[in-house]
Amino acid sequence: MTLWVTGLTHSLAFSHTALMSAQTHTQTRNENDAIILNVQTVPNQPMNKFIRPPMPVFKSLEEKQTHVKERLACALRIFGKYGYDEGVAGHITVRDPIDPKRFWVNPFGVAFSLMTASDLLLVDHKGSIVGGGKGERLPFRPANRQIYNRAAYCIHAAIHAARPDVDAAAHSHSIYGKAFNMTNQDVCVFYNDHALYPNFGGVVVAEEESANIVKYLGNTKALILQNHGILTVGHTVEEAVAWFIRLEKSCQTQLLADAAATGKDSSTIKISHEEAQFTHDQIGTPHAGWFSGTPYFDVIEAETGGAYKL
Repeated sequence: MTLWVTGLTHSLAFSHTALMSAQTHTQTRNENDAIILNVQTVPNQPMNKFIRPPMPVFKSLEEKQTHVKERLACALRIFGKYGYDEGVAGHITVRDPIDPKRFWVNPFGVAFSLMTASDLLLVDHKGSIVGGGKGERLPFRPANRQIYNRAAYCIHAAIHAARPDVDAAAHSHSIYGKAFNMTNQDVCVFYNDHALYPNFGGVVVAEEESANIVKYLGNTKALILQNHGILTVGHTVEEAVAWFIRLEKSCQTQLLADAAATGKDSSTIKISHEEAQFTHDQIGTPHAGWFSGTPYFDVIEAETGGAYKL
């Protein structure tokens, strides 16, 4: 299996060298204005490792529950900001820290860009709403309209039950994800860590269809659902969101690269197995995914002043 790349050869080669040396670089100029590359070794930095901040630690499960609800609401606003909503379609879930057999999900019909933590619904694996929701947040919404997308339950409940390592899952009908599914599927988006579900069985409201999705997802972090959309999972909601955005952009890039190559009667440049696997092992971990996702949440925090926490 090969991994495609276009226009990234130089940066990938530099990254590989930088990672192997585990060094930082600063630039200065001499009297002749020539660039000199000064190398400074970072103390106590392991070879071939990125330095990343630690993930948050919580004093209680209640504190963690508040955190994941706020992050889920923020994640939905990120999806709204990037145009991953389509009417009432799309859903993100996160496992409840207090009762891991339950998960939080966005209510059906509330705009992603307006989501708050108190809108979220707590659902058990029987499909019953057992908590959350505030009904009258919007003037046109009756107090008893506490519902969620049935497809969200069928997909996410099956994933959370089959994958205890997964705390969050994200799915929407994003534009390039759908377009990519209707062309070719021979591109490895996440090297040896994604799968293709080749059979579109309609709206997911049956146990058989959700079981098939879980089967094809396997132990990977991403699933391309042919003619449907894309789905990502993670140990945290930040990770699931980071993988989703990266996968959607990868689909867009691949479609553009294929079109450009076809127009020039050529083909895209492939990365070797060794280089692809090395890169995956460095930036494809759950911790790396969480770290990659945090800037999106920081932007929503700054833009809304934390309004999603209400």
